[in-house]
Amino acid sequence: MKEEKKATRQSYGEALKELGKVNKNIVVFDADLAGATKSDIFKKEFPERFFDMGISEQDMITTAAGMSTCGKIPFASTFAVFAAGRAYDQIRNSVCYPNLNVKICGSHAGVTVGEDGATHQMLEDINLMKGLPNMRVFCPSDDVQTKWIVEEMTKIEGPCYIRTARLATPIIYDEKERFDNKKSVQFGEGEDVTIFAIGVCVSEALKAKETLAKDGINIRVVDMFSLKPVDEEIIIKAAKETKLLISVEDHSVIGGLGSIIADVLTEKYPFKLVKMGVKDRFGESGNAVELMKKLEIDSEAIINKVKEELNK
Repeated sequence: MKEEKKATRQSYGEALKELGKVNKNIVVFDADLAGATKSDIFKKEFPERFFDMGISEQDMITTAAGMSTCGKIPFASTFAVFAAGRAYDQIRNSVCYPNLNVKICGSHAGVTVGEDGATHQMLEDINLMKGLPNMRVFCPSDDVQTKWIVEEMTKIEGPCYIRTARLATPIIYDEKERFDNKKSVQFGEGEDVTIFAIGVCVSEALKAKETLAKDGINIRVVDMFSLKPVDEEIIIKAAKETKLLISVEDHSVIGGLGSIIADVLTEKYPFKLVKMGVKDRFGESGNAVELMKKLEIDSEAIINKVKEELNK
């Protein structure tokens, strides 16, 4: 990992700007949060293709759906709690049911929204979005991967949801990295533990990997950036090759990454999975890094959980 950090919301805005230069059909919508979601980067470059719908997320999604029927590729951006929550009905019935080519960005997801508190810390969006027919769900871990996913979304015909974060995190991948024909990326071949992670938790898992190696514990980390469709093969492979499976996510343990992996294991290769994430509760206001520590989804918590489980 590089020392340089960047929030994936920033990468999203930068990607839209660059893609807008080569694809005139890209249009961007926001719901009075363009400065926060970073869609304003596109707005400054292409004001005629940017539409601020105000505090009206349902209208934003429905309008984006309508514009997609005219050959445009609309990206609708707002906080994840409003995108997946407030506009769920419109996403379900106006986008997914007719299978329209609408791209939705749920920014500021998870407890790493920090001081905005429980009302804005969306911990259920993956659960909501993955349950919708026709919807694809992505959760990038760094700047490079976010930009690739946004570009890939323009090539996919149909609904897509991308989950971005407010917290700046390390850049993991080389800027020339491509993820074509992949749904995940594996780091290392450790046979002791596999840690599946998404979003801001991938860099935490990689930190834990380095520390645990010093204690003679060899783990592999899998960045599960595509949640739907999910990489079933790498899940089964990890279950066959490692002693312990752990999932870690800045999302509820109910219906998120852990549940997706558990569904695969139950059907294809029964194996125990330890789920790390936000328990059955809401978040709270506080510093993002401190909240990750308190809710036990940071590198220290991962290290402790690995040692605890291996010692059983």
